[in-house]
Amino acid sequence: MKPPKSIELDAKQMQELKERVAAGALQEGDHKILEAVITTYLFFFRLLEAKNTSIKRLRRLLFGNKTEKAEKVLDNADKKSSDSDEPPGDDTKPTGGAGGKNPKGKRKKRKGHGRNGADAYTGAERVKIPHENLRHGGHCPLCPGGKTYLLKESGVIVRLRGSAPITATVYEPEKLRCSLCGALFTAQAPEEAGEDKYDESSKAMIALLKYGTGVPFNRLENLQAALGIPLPSSTQWDQVEQIGNAAHPVFNELMNQAAQGDIVYNDDTTNRVLDLIKENQTKNDDERTGIFTTGIVSTTDAVKIAIFHTGRRHAGENLNALLEKRDAQKNPPIQMADALTRNVPQDFKTILCNCNAHARRNFVDVTWCFPDECRYVIKAMGKVYKHDEIAREENMFPHQRLAYHQENSGPVMDDLKCWLEAQFEEKLVEPNSGLGKAIQYMLNHWKELTAFLKVPGAPIDNNLCERCLKRVILNRKNSLFFKSEFGAYMGDMFMSLIHTCSLMRVNPFDYLIALQKYASNVFKNPAQWMPWNFQETIGSTGA
Repeated sequence: MKPPKSIELDAKQMQELKERVAAGALQEGDHKILEAVITTYLFFFRLLEAKNTSIKRLRRLLFGNKTEKAEKVLDNADKKSSDSDEPPGDDTKPTGGAGGKNPKGKRKKRKGHGRNGADAYTGAERVKIPHENLRHGGHCPLCPGGKTYLLKESGVIVRLRGSAPITATVYEPEKLRCSLCGALFTAQAPEEAGEDKYDESSKAMIALLKYGTGVPFNRLENLQAALGIPLPSSTQWDQVEQIGNAAHPVFNELMNQAAQGDIVYNDDTTNRVLDLIKENQTKNDDERTGIFTTGIVSTTDAVKIAIFHTGRRHAGENLNALLEKRDAQKNPPIQMADALTRNVPQDFKTILCNCNAHARRNFVDVTWCFPDECRYVIKAMGKVYKHDEIAREENMFPHQRLAYHQENSGPVMDDLKCWLEAQFEEKLVEPNSGLGKAIQYMLNHWKELTAFLKVPGAPIDNNLCERCLKRVILNRKNSLFFKSEFGAYMGDMFMSLIHTCSLMRVNPFDYLIALQKYASNVFKNPAQWMPWNFQETIGSTGA
């Protein structure tokens, strides 16, 4: 839509026009002014609608956190449609969703929130405390005829204490010198002192803080200095680089195994690498200057692997490079991504699926403009997601899940498609409006969006990869950039290893320590030192 032609009116002229409209006594030329006013209104309304995502982000900062939960989105839409004086997107009214209140007025506890039992402290040191007077099989002090026995469930006391992320011990061995011959005698340091100033655990913790939780080197340096244990950022990088030497063969093997996955999820996000940004100053206009980090999650029945790549390549190009390592005898993998063409590999065939969460989000973004229409779509998608949740909770096999979706979700999606097509056929929606674009997106990619109704094991959305990319976004937010391509590669490697450990429910701290302790064995056979089998390898070698 073209911008309207400008007509200049001062306050007096506007007031006079308003009075003529109220009196029904329009003069010659007033209709052109009114036409311009209406055209301007429509122009800015559509402009607001098209830019709704950015404006919405600002509204969330002012009025609350962003949410895409159906009960809150639809509740807000109803509220804003009935009260136009309030800005759309206000989430101040509590609802019955997560963190809301139940019908009795009591606040619900969200899943995973509350007190942790002793079993949750898997990384804690455990100290057995024997009874000071009694033993198993001994006589009871209260009744001489009875005998005491150990209970299966012992008493538990949990105590937490604080310390610096990297602690230090200063050993001070005594030195003595002979007054006659001048010989020097130094006390032997205890075995636990070790030989290296920085042991495996300190290096692992630095890497985990930086690439696992997004704590920049300079921030850790300041914290350590405040706690009296200095740790310069340059030293941190040196220690992380030493782990990288041990982890490099594992990262290569991780990519080889990721290429063999049955389902691959991929997407990318922007990033910053200073050396590449400097190169942009000398590039031609037709050369690519963007910098991206691609996240790829590869899954089989037993294994989930996360791979990150930072550079100028898009997600599809990085997936293409990964699939070059795939066994040529294997069937094409199922690929889940959003509908951008840059996410699709050019040289390898995949069974392409598109993300329903992306399609749904297009309607969420314009709910405040079209509450009734968006309500229909969001509720229909909610039924499909509910069916997928049931299939997941019941651990259905791929063919069982496919049959279940075909029986329950198939009719829902068929009705939804008919409704979407009717909006255009009956001219109920403007194609260039936000709602029209959301409908057109779904219709254009309907085959890929409904692949879960045709392909066994096809996922319904790309949320697994979206959560994976949050680790990249956290690092970008805190550290701002990578200095060089090598630094970006190190970040990719550590984030891949750490996030794969998270997906496989393995302690990444223990894993990074093991890679250092058994570095020579890791180089010989990296396939036996994956996050999901390294503990078995340690046990079998007797190390």
